[in-house]
Amino acid sequence: MFDPTAFENMKVVLEGAVYDRDLSGEILVIDRNDLINTAKLSRRYEIQFRLNRQKDNTNTCTIMLHAGLEHMAAELLPSALNDRLVGCMLQIRFSAQHVNNRQVIEKLRATVDEIWQGRSIQQTITFNPMKPSDLVTSELTVDFNRLILEEQIDDLVDMVDYMLKTLARIPAII
Repeated sequence: MFDPTAFENMKVVLEGAVYDRDLSGEILVIDRNDLINTAKLSRRYEIQFRLNRQKDNTNTCTIMLHAGLEHMAAELLPSALNDRLVGCMLQIRFSAQHVNNRQVIEKLRATVDEIWQGRSIQQTITFNPMKPSDLVTSELTVDFNRLILEEQIDDLVDMVDYMLKTLARIPAII
């Protein structure tokens, strides 16, 4: 038997919090990836969901948990590295398809800023130039810009509420 890493513990708690909401019918999990990069010796876990009452799946939330070699080594070889590197990086990405309108784009950003106060938020707008359409996709990534520690594991469960709040406000904007 082995002792699970901080990444494994956080992944299990996060996955459980999301699937509890899926089982209750509040959300629908639409994708999940658990990746090991053998070239960089890193782990990445992603889970994507949407609100269950939503008729289409154009408004989604993706949670990304990442641990690099330096994070794993700091935990597994404590004498070699500093304890401050034990943990994971966390990003949350909201994606919404909408009409290409500057006011909509700005209002989406303002809403995410309001809910995720104090976090770094990156907004990217994409469209297919080969397909005539007025629709674009806004991706808003909430980045914590710091290591999430295992001691903060309960915060991951609380963050799911903020994710659902954000997803619930998007349809009124677009």
